[in-house]
Amino acid sequence: MATAAVDSNAVRPEHDGSKQFDIEKSVNPASHGQGAETDSDHGIKPEEEKFQPGVQRVRAITEIWSKPQLITMFVFLYLIEFVAFLFNSIDYTLNPWVTSFFDRHGLLNVGSVMASALAGCIPLVTAKFIDVVGRVEGFFIMLLIVLVGMAIKAGCQNMETYIAGHVLYWAGHIGVLYVTDIMAADITSLKNRMIIFTINGTPRIAATFAGPAIGEIFIKNNNWRWAYGAFIFVFIACSLPATGIMMFMYRKAKKAGVIEQHNSGRNFMQSISYHFIQFDIIGIILIMAAFCCFLLPFTLVYYAPNGWKTPYIIAMIVLGILLLPVFIVWEAKFTPVPFLPWKYLSERTIIGSCLLYGVMFASIFIWNAYFQSYLLVVHRQTPAHAGYILNSFSLASSFFSPFVAWFISWSGNFKWTAYSGVPVVLLGTALLIPFRTPSTSPGVLALTQVLVGLGTGIFATCAQLAIMAPVTHQEIAAVNAVWGLFGSFGSSIGFAIAGAMWNNMIPAQLYERLPEASKMNSTIIFGDIATQISFLDGTPERDAVVGAYAHVMRLMVIAGVALVPLCFGSIFIWKNINVKKLEEEKGKQTRGRVF
Repeated sequence: MATAAVDSNAVRPEHDGSKQFDIEKSVNPASHGQGAETDSDHGIKPEEEKFQPGVQRVRAITEIWSKPQLITMFVFLYLIEFVAFLFNSIDYTLNPWVTSFFDRHGLLNVGSVMASALAGCIPLVTAKFIDVVGRVEGFFIMLLIVLVGMAIKAGCQNMETYIAGHVLYWAGHIGVLYVTDIMAADITSLKNRMIIFTINGTPRIAATFAGPAIGEIFIKNNNWRWAYGAFIFVFIACSLPATGIMMFMYRKAKKAGVIEQHNSGRNFMQSISYHFIQFDIIGIILIMAAFCCFLLPFTLVYYAPNGWKTPYIIAMIVLGILLLPVFIVWEAKFTPVPFLPWKYLSERTIIGSCLLYGVMFASIFIWNAYFQSYLLVVHRQTPAHAGYILNSFSLASSFFSPFVAWFISWSGNFKWTAYSGVPVVLLGTALLIPFRTPSTSPGVLALTQVLVGLGTGIFATCAQLAIMAPVTHQEIAAVNAVWGLFGSFGSSIGFAIAGAMWNNMIPAQLYERLPEASKMNSTIIFGDIATQISFLDGTPERDAVVGAYAHVMRLMVIAGVALVPLCFGSIFIWKNINVKKLEEEKGKQTRGRVF
């Protein structure tokens, strides 16, 4: 069958002498996917293009479905994303109250760091699974993890169980969004892909308003457990249509003979060995171990007997750093089936995109991790209004991102578009330094969130396209998983830094600022957000709480601003690829009826 390949080895200047680069070689349609192109730059013939079974299956499905079925699939994928984003907003609204319910408000970041660490690894495993086995099967597993996490949170009786449930929920949530993104990538061209991706992100707009309001209803009725219980059924109901279509089309493709049926002839042990190699289990274990060993000490340090001086804390960080080059060497020299071929791991556009995504999240979450608590305590906002201000960030990002995607589809250029986000993010974040004070109007705080949301929306849209531009259809799932890993890595670092600052500085600031009669209760005040809110204006306790919050939040913002210039450097190393010319001259990555 005819295919269209994207090959990063085929980089060369455009004929017009501009700085645009073309990264794709055409494939001879008669080759039936055998990769018959040659590389004029290097004078070599690249390896034959091969697709793993899961990719072959989705390519076959897109060969036979109609335009109405394509549109229907887009609609149902949108429905899944809508429910996922809505409940995520509700969950974020509930978190400070649930942690305070267990008198552990200061541990709000612990679940976030652990969840981000695991969520960064989940797509790595999922990428290989959906490539080897199938998209639908991968989606079902991620959905199951979400539902188990929700059930645990609904029935938890202590903070440890709640954190465990939150880790599972967040890992499944990221996994569900990841698989739906890959499904969307399968049925879109590179030029138009970010249009669908960003449209699928617009449910955040509704979640900005509906999520906090729904969360506040559960808080006021003191039945936050039912929020998790109810959405178990909602999530299941909204996920069935899209999976049903994919299963129906797969059966139809088999009957039409588009999907070849094979009898592998492998026995049980041979099958295990085959999948062990196809999944690149050793490579996945190495990168997951490197990621977790580096990040988890930032959470465990609060429970270590000697803090940062505890030997196993330092040992885990060092081990995490050392495992990363081991993973790179394994992928480059030893693995029979690499998670991602070395030519892509060393591709500067992919590296720069991953760095941008990681730095962006690290900068944001350093100052945003406890922003909701700040609004609730210092500005006395209701949970709903605090959520509106907080979510104005994602509101702006979700609203403007489709326009950015349309511009890229029209112009074909994403590198210079990404540059435009740097001054916007720098302005929005820098303004937080003078404005993150108790006297600032909540409307001004919302405006700064909008500015940062606009800039990061530009970053995320351009960076995700940059990660996919140099690869073939086979690598789309893998590069998106690596990209997500860096996002989780950045957010985990941001959460960890924020947690370290919060849990070390706030207790000391509270004890120092509280009147002598209340100093003995500083630990209780620190651990319960409801107690912090209860103090009347003008009382010494209220002034102490507000002063402690304002001092620490200002330092958090300064730390976040310091990382923004790194975003510029991350974009600078990208190749200036024009995706419009790429597809007009060399064809699409995907195959069949796509948008």
